[in-house]
Amino acid sequence: MPKIYVSFVWHMHQPFYKDLVSNEYKLPWTRMHALKDYYGMVKVLEDFPQVHQTFNLVPSMLVQLDEYARGVAVDPFLRCANKDTSSLSDGEREFILRYFFQANVQRMIYRYPRYAELYEAWMAVDENSQRGLRTFNDAAIRDLQVLSQLAWFDEEFFASDSDLRDLVKRERDYSPSDQAMLGAKQLEKLGMVAQVYRDFSKTGQIEISATPFYHPILPLVCDTNVAEIAHPYVPLPPRFRYPGDAKIQLERSRDYMTREFGRAPVGLWPSEGSVSDEALHLAAETGFKWFATDNGVLARTVNQAATPDVTYRPYLWKQDGHEMHGLFRDHTLSDLIGFVYSRMGAREAADHFLNAIRANCAPILRAGRDALVPIILDGENAWEYFELSGRPFLKELYAQIEQDKNMEALTVSEALAKVPAEKIDKIFPASWISANFDIWIGAEEDNKAWEYLLRARETYDRVKDQVREEDRALAFEELLIAEGSDWNWWYGPEHSSANRADFDRLYREHLANVYRALSLNPPEELSRPILKMDVKANHQTPRGPIQPVIDGEVSSYFEWMGAGSYSIDQRQGAMHGQKFLIQELHYGSDGAWLYIRIDFVKGAEDTLRGAELRLQFNSTDVTVPLNATFESGAHEATHLKAAYHHLFEMRIAQRSIGAAQPVKFQVSVWKAGLPLDALPQQGAIELQSHELNEWLG
Repeated sequence: MPKIYVSFVWHMHQPFYKDLVSNEYKLPWTRMHALKDYYGMVKVLEDFPQVHQTFNLVPSMLVQLDEYARGVAVDPFLRCANKDTSSLSDGEREFILRYFFQANVQRMIYRYPRYAELYEAWMAVDENSQRGLRTFNDAAIRDLQVLSQLAWFDEEFFASDSDLRDLVKRERDYSPSDQAMLGAKQLEKLGMVAQVYRDFSKTGQIEISATPFYHPILPLVCDTNVAEIAHPYVPLPPRFRYPGDAKIQLERSRDYMTREFGRAPVGLWPSEGSVSDEALHLAAETGFKWFATDNGVLARTVNQAATPDVTYRPYLWKQDGHEMHGLFRDHTLSDLIGFVYSRMGAREAADHFLNAIRANCAPILRAGRDALVPIILDGENAWEYFELSGRPFLKELYAQIEQDKNMEALTVSEALAKVPAEKIDKIFPASWISANFDIWIGAEEDNKAWEYLLRARETYDRVKDQVREEDRALAFEELLIAEGSDWNWWYGPEHSSANRADFDRLYREHLANVYRALSLNPPEELSRPILKMDVKANHQTPRGPIQPVIDGEVSSYFEWMGAGSYSIDQRQGAMHGQKFLIQELHYGSDGAWLYIRIDFVKGAEDTLRGAELRLQFNSTDVTVPLNATFESGAHEATHLKAAYHHLFEMRIAQRSIGAAQPVKFQVSVWKAGLPLDALPQQGAIELQSHELNEWLG
């Protein structure tokens, strides 16, 4: 009798949050999702031995998880969560208030009465950290430190750990020893994650597949021009074509997974289901035997609608001596789990899902053919929207599958051994989203990110043989990281998140590290966001000529009167991966000299020690060290004078920067070859020549 085979592929992935130079993790989501999802998603199968599944693991995620488990990973969120409340600075308390409510409100925050109470108090002060500092006492902050971490622990951990259950039961009034215990529990539980995959893999109940090491969009790394096939006339950046990098990402992935799990993965979920003939050739050469993507790609490959009859079978891609089996996910059913079933009861959702599969498969079974149903989706992010992290839904779903004699849940490799494949001689180049690459290329921000990557890659090729081997290796590693898909996920108009600015900053830091490793100054462009951030600027244009004394002090209240000023709303624009250093910029002219004053934020002195200012005037670049006094130029036409004490002041001869045209300038702060802050965040401040003429008559 024909049968229904269901192949679940759960994709476990987080971006590479670590800065290789500072060794700090900029965001905590690998740690958080490892606590919440990675362990329990496998462990729940213990009660359903007949349910076999495939888990796709991204090596760069596993590298981060390993460092957390060994206690060597550091992120500012974990530091603030573990630090004794009484010793927290005001800045750390503000950090906690701003970012420790980043969890699903209904399913995670309101699950814990005290967490909900604290959240409502935060809403009552309009999410204003200064008001919050006056409202949240030590007891409230400590409860927030504990509950914001506890809310991310997996249901399976609660079931097996009485200490965690006790923390949940007590609800409030936690102690420093509770904080310390919870910090230790995090490391203990993180250390259990990789092992549960090894254990279930050895029994054959799960298959482990992989993704290229740093999760790049392989077809675009091979050739960005391929995007035009799926979307004719899409605006493209200068061509990026490095198939050798794509091959390295594949080889490193397979080697790493072999070391970690004792066997080489045969399956590949190419990042974001992104495929092309060139990418599949590389994957086949590397040793992968099967790939998976979306049935939207299948529809464009076979030039017909991806009905269940077309989708519910494997395919064999063969071209120029290479071959790979391919599965094409049921887009609709996979998305029902990811985005719809969280709003339904567990039994209701499981019934709907399995009834839909049975209805889709009925004509196939009547025709005497087995049906292979590929269900492929994110294995982590959806569950924070479900009751109890989706465990009731999954248990109901798996129980019903085991009870159905006409249905069997298999790993991908098991299913491929049972169901004959149909041959295809090409693959349409596209991703799982809309069967194109528009998420990652084509928008202004996306294309700028590719341009910066290309310049860094070309710079590496030009100077790599001039640096030490270890520096060359670091630079190349940063390039591979920057090729990851996650940065461009947040560029362009498609996605929004409170963390977009963090991803933008981290991407530019990775590129800046390439230049730094090559003993080069990173280009000034990397000091400014690619992202068009929603940061309000307060800009007052100059009202008259000024002639301040350049001594690093406000010598007189009147000396900067009439100057223009520029600042941004740091409360709105500051993200937890970014620290502002420039409080406000003042500027003006007397017709011969352009004067600039920079007020730095309070407490920035240590950070600024050894830093330098880079000023870009029209086509002239000036670098000024932040020391007591600085003076250059043999005569007035090129003379520059600067002083830094309580603030920074400088003057530069306007003739040397093109006074006949509008003067456009930008200021950025750099240290050890990395950009720390810039003003304006985007664009430039412009001083019109007609304004000078009006002042001077």
